[in-house]
Amino acid sequence: MCASVRRYEGNAGLADELSSRADEVRTVVGGIPGFRAYYLLAAGGDTISISVFDDEAGAQQSNEAAAAWLSENVPNLPAAPAVSAGEVLLSF
Repeated sequence: MCASVRRYEGNAGLADELSSRADEVRTVVGGIPGFRAYYLLAAGGDTISISVFDDEAGAQQSNEAAAAWLSENVPNLPAAPAVSAGEVLLSF
């Protein structure tokens, strides 16, 4: 199992935008093969999304799909997110 974490620093409003468009986000990320879970965090002044997939390919595809959707639907993002991805070693 692999996860991808995208941190949009200094963009607290993005969390509200994404949560108001939950069905669209679900379609974009949830339609990727191997999808397991998606989490959206409002973290102070930042927005963080966590996508969990069966494998690294799904996690990578989620990063590409999220970037494409955001560039089309939320074009005023101040900067690209910091992205971290890796194997999930512990889950409960």
